[in-house]
Amino acid sequence: MPQTDPLSLSLRMARSFHRIPASIYHTMITDARALRPEYVPRDLHHRDGQINHLSSILAPSALDRTEDICLFGPSGVGKTTIAKFVLDQLEREMLDLRWGYVNCMRDNSASAVLHEFAREVGIGADLRREGTSRSVVIDRLRDRDEQFIAVLDEVAVLDEETLLALYEVPNVSLICITIKEDQWMTSLGQAATSRMHSAATVQLDKYSHAELTDILDARVVHGLVSSRVADGAVEYIADLAAGDARDGIALLRRAAVYVENNEIRELTTEVVDAISEDARRDVLKDRVRSLGTHQRLLWRIIDEAGELDSGTLHARYEDRANSPKSKSSRRRYLEHLEHYDLIESAGSTRGRRYRSTASFAHN
Repeated sequence: MPQTDPLSLSLRMARSFHRIPASIYHTMITDARALRPEYVPRDLHHRDGQINHLSSILAPSALDRTEDICLFGPSGVGKTTIAKFVLDQLEREMLDLRWGYVNCMRDNSASAVLHEFAREVGIGADLRREGTSRSVVIDRLRDRDEQFIAVLDEVAVLDEETLLALYEVPNVSLICITIKEDQWMTSLGQAATSRMHSAATVQLDKYSHAELTDILDARVVHGLVSSRVADGAVEYIADLAAGDARDGIALLRRAAVYVENNEIRELTTEVVDAISEDARRDVLKDRVRSLGTHQRLLWRIIDEAGELDSGTLHARYEDRANSPKSKSSRRRYLEHLEHYDLIESAGSTRGRRYRSTASFAHN
């Protein structure tokens, strides 16, 4: 008989600890924070090796200037979570360290990224994005004694000049988060490539079924009345999510809300089946909400048409966009939309056609 993993066993025991009267069905969710994808838990399960690797790169003894890092892997494997988790720990140990997070999908021009980062690290509250030059932000960073770390999420859509601008600041280090490191590297120019090739790399792979089950069990313990989650339900969610923690958490959240709103006794596999399509729409809607202005416009044009060719897409974009981005930037944006299952493409470069895969657009 196979041995039970100690972590899995402790999570199962914690789930069974909470007992409530059968009549109290409306208090399913005890802490909604644990059901949010951006929630950073106190303990990260099944990422010890990556945490130790990232921590060693960012070790206090090395902070003359921390090595730049490329953190990559598929969607839903915890790239952003692990970066925030390690930096939170490091910030507690050091007085002269500040770090800031920037979602490059929302802010991908050099000016926008620099100003957002300055606000994140607490030195740019008085700076207006409009009318303040990038050099003002860079000078403020240079003039400080602290070490700064910029977490650049979805870095593949970022304009190259932003990377180079931050790289030139001696007390700023970069953690670049992306899905495919090699694809991102090949899109960079020579100057950025030569610098980022020297960056340390940390790769995250998809969770196994057992690992994702443990992660979801921990969310149940911290966020739900555990005794109302039926045996096998969490394992079923992990199976549907196929290694993607973001999808798994979305399924768990939707199922818990369904149980609470409908005063159902238990969160069962039948409940999960009932809400699975709604949960997928939630994930896709979150992705659309995270898009920047130009990415959202490209997606909306494709979604409105249902399907269209590359030439028509670019013509409509140029007609509707204020200060249209270059075609190379647009190609990066479209690749990102594909990575996140918002669109599909087929055909060669000239004859390429795009189709929307998220038909909830204007709901």
